Amino acid sequence: MKRWISILLAAAMLFSAVGCSKQPENTEDLMQGITVTPVKDTDIAADTEHMLDFFLNLSRETAGEGNMLVSPLSVLAALSMTANGAKGETLAQMENVLGMDIASLNGWMHTYRKSLPDTKDSSLKLANSLWFTDDASFTPSESFLKTNADYYGAGVFRTKFDANALTAINNWVSAHTNDMIRNILDQIPEDAMMYLVNALAFDAAWESAYEEHQVRPQTFTCADGTETEVTMLYSEEGAYLEDDWAAGFIKYYKGRDYAFVALLPKEGITPAQYLEKVNGESLCNLLSAPKDIKVAAVTPKFEMGYSVELSEVLQSLGMTDAFDGERADFSGIGTSAAGSLYISRVLHKTAIAVTEQGTRAGAATAVEMRATGAMENEEYREVNLNRPFVYMLIDCENNLPFFIGTMENPDQTSNQK
Repeated sequence: MKRWISILLAAAMLFSAVGCSKQPENTEDLMQGITVTPVKDTDIAADTEHMLDFFLNLSRETAGEGNMLVSPLSVLAALSMTANGAKGETLAQMENVLGMDIASLNGWMHTYRKSLPDTKDSSLKLANSLWFTDDASFTPSESFLKTNADYYGAGVFRTKFDANALTAINNWVSAHTNDMIRNILDQIPEDAMMYLVNALAFDAAWESAYEEHQVRPQTFTCADGTETEVTMLYSEEGAYLEDDWAAGFIKYYKGRDYAFVALLPKEGITPAQYLEKVNGESLCNLLSAPKDIKVAAVTPKFEMGYSVELSEVLQSLGMTDAFDGERADFSGIGTSAAGSLYISRVLHKTAIAVTEQGTRAGAATAVEMRATGAMENEEYREVNLNRPFVYMLIDCENNLPFFIGTMENPDQTSNQK
């Protein structure tokens, strides 16, 4: 009987992070005896365009009919940690899709994670942990463990994979997502050997919260032409965005470390078509040089959840061997008497809520592996998001969108059945 390894990379709900949860009973800390080595920071700005190319590739391959929301940062963290156990052509394909070699990816993720601003008004945090079964048939590589500890700050634990372990892993995720994701795992299969969990937490309040008079209903025309009445948030912003295919604005959270970006495609261009037209360079240029023009901005108040399986998306981008049981090489993760490892599924779930006070958003990525008001004389624009649009959550230091979404129907709260 073939054994399989599940690596769960839960870049979980972007909301307020809390401390680590209690370690379950009968759990061995595999970092005992392994010294975490400090690593040098790298120049993450130099690789922003590479990151944006991957982020856009992922979002455009996912976008289609209906609302879409992905966290490219979540998927990047998940696949980067997984790539630390890949070798040969499997690793080469993963590096090509992700845009950098694994050493650079590790350095970029380490530096980026450390650089994220964290204040009482806005916070974006990443936390990581690896969980191994106590089944003696699988031996994790010490080098694999150390690399993920050095660069990703991952805690590493070995425990009996039973109901207690299921509870412990779910509690760990819940504790780092303010209970927004309580059950990332519904079961631990009998032959599961490993879970790698990444939790990403975000919480931010608007720089200028919406007052009661700025909240009123308006008609939104959906992608299929139907109309629906939604609650709209009205404001005046000072950062205008425009390229050949869309106009938009930036709305900042307190401290201006993070921001909400909205881009309204020109008539006749769908959000998915807009994502096809931009690339890393053009998006980087757009986000880094907003125009100092006042914008009458109208934004729907909305919340939604999204779920997608990314195996076909990643294979279409060129990451094929990782999903092929005959060709995949993940021997760097560890050794198993049951045979070699390959990725069977990449599950991604997200959620977002845009309200008068601020924004909550979230994502979970699971990689499953098996063996075998106008002013006079001033330039002014209006961007009314009353039809399908593209939106992003970005960190303002690097202008990097850690969430990318398309909104086609604010009444569609979930694509999950």
